[in-house]
Amino acid sequence: MENFQFGALRLRRCVRVLQDPRWFPAWSVVLVAAEAVLVSAIIFLVPYTEIDWVAYMQEVEGFLNGTWDYTQLRGDTGPLVYPAGFVYVYSALYHLTEKGSEVWLAQCVFGVLYLCNLSVVLAIYCKVAKPLGLPPVLLLFLGCTAYRVHSIFVLRLFNDPVAMFLLYTAVLLFLTDHWMVGCVLYSVAVSVKMNILLFSPGLLAAMLLTHGWAQTIPMLLLCAMVQVVLGLPFLLANPLGYLTRAFEFQRQFLFQWTVNWRFLPEWVFLHRGFHLALLVMHLVTLAAFAKKHWAQDKGFLQWKRRVSEPLLAHDTARILFTSNFIGMCFARSLHYQFYVWYFHTLPLLAWTSSTHKAVSVLMLGLVEWCWNVYPSTACSSLLLHSSHFLLLFGLWRRNTSDATAKLD
Repeated sequence: MENFQFGALRLRRCVRVLQDPRWFPAWSVVLVAAEAVLVSAIIFLVPYTEIDWVAYMQEVEGFLNGTWDYTQLRGDTGPLVYPAGFVYVYSALYHLTEKGSEVWLAQCVFGVLYLCNLSVVLAIYCKVAKPLGLPPVLLLFLGCTAYRVHSIFVLRLFNDPVAMFLLYTAVLLFLTDHWMVGCVLYSVAVSVKMNILLFSPGLLAAMLLTHGWAQTIPMLLLCAMVQVVLGLPFLLANPLGYLTRAFEFQRQFLFQWTVNWRFLPEWVFLHRGFHLALLVMHLVTLAAFAKKHWAQDKGFLQWKRRVSEPLLAHDTARILFTSNFIGMCFARSLHYQFYVWYFHTLPLLAWTSSTHKAVSVLMLGLVEWCWNVYPSTACSSLLLHSSHFLLLFGLWRRNTSDATAKLD
């Protein structure tokens, strides 16, 4: 009987350690160590799959050979369609990997990038865990269960992970009140891939609520200046060519790769009217969230910072992550590598929504399953949308004054 009671006591202590937000930093260290072993095993044991690496190397090779006209830079998969930051990052990888021939070395670099990205994400979670009541058990959804995310980082070598690492580093800087440096990194992230712009509405809201217009305007100008500096060689060579190729908002996606709209007829998927409807719903939803959850007593209109009601770090993180998630819900198409655009934000969003904890866990599992169905099916796409909009509804219903209601 005593042994049974002792065992039950130890079990309760273990459960408490997995639920207490104060243990988040300790468990984060354990997760990073485990992930280092797992990522190393993936690199050395799982065959690499060529998708875009060769095309990336061909695109930057033209730049390194002296071609600065963006319309002339292309690879086997078509013309270069990413901003200047992409060119600089992959030019460095081009030199490091012997013109792209040493793929295993590039995989090692991306393995380190995976661990750095995870560490930054965990630092964000540690910063907000206590005020939001995030239990360490959520770490299971940030690491070892992420089959598709591991693949995107170390088996595909896409530019999406590079952009997201820069973005999360910028978010961490925002949470620690280093806004100017964060703005520089945010703009650099945009220059690697434009999906980072999905965070922009939330970032603008966070800037205004934290600093007011007086300090927000210089930060916006700084972001713009970074884009000009990075793109300057290409702007001087062919400004219109650079802007239309690097920031092509009307680029058409292929139906065969869509993860989220497989249940639609292809002609609907490709129709401009459908794209316009998604954009309208995106903007309306952003406006609704801004009015209900972000615009604290018309805080957007303030010229100077409201010292009496500063925007807390966990509120900043939630606004940024929600802004990006809304964009994902109404995206014209989601390809498999796009999963990293919001994967690391989902546990925080799910746990702080009004949805019951058990439903939140189920929803996270369903999203992971949907992204691992290849090729996507009508069923997986519908289930992904259902999970997205269930979470979006939970975020909408959440009480702005009750950050930890789900722990009661």
